[in-house]
Amino acid sequence: YEGDAIVAILGIPIELRDHALRACYAALDMQKTLVKLREKWKKENRPQFEARIGINSGPMIAGNIGGKDRFDYTAIGDSVNLAARLESANKMYGTKIIISENTFKEVNDSVWVRELDYIRVKGKTKPVRIYELLGRKSEKIDPVRSSSLEYFVQGLELYRERNWVKAYDFFQRALQLVPNDGPS
Repeated sequence: YEGDAIVAILGIPIELRDHALRACYAALDMQKTLVKLREKWKKENRPQFEARIGINSGPMIAGNIGGKDRFDYTAIGDSVNLAARLESANKMYGTKIIISENTFKEVNDSVWVRELDYIRVKGKTKPVRIYELLGRKSEKIDPVRSSSLEYFVQGLELYRERNWVKAYDFFQRALQLVPNDGPS
């Protein structure tokens, strides 16, 4: 636990070759479960609970770190810090799960994603490409959602070409199909 956050590290201390995919599947399962729990909690007049998730893959230092007075099994390093920044970036994009380009490269055959942006995180000069994790490729995406995502992709291309008016038009088309789509 890190304040109000849970940090999960896969592939340490025992190597898991598919750690990135397992992390993505776990994140998707957690969000799906939260949807069901929120329905239950709403009926019980209980507070709704939201969770944001950031996933990154890369090298880190992990193990028992500390000294005589304070000693924890933990992980530290740029890879860990980037995952934390991605979790926080969900607020800005209105998303639930953001993965890094490093993770995307390991899982792109198995999951649905949409590219969101390039972000520059504190302490780094090179921007990082980020993606919203949408689902497993073994599960179909709703046709309306799929059309909305196509409009978003076209809007993002136009935005990067600095064609603001056309980009705005495509983002609006995406929003007409999925009105609460944060990135659009």
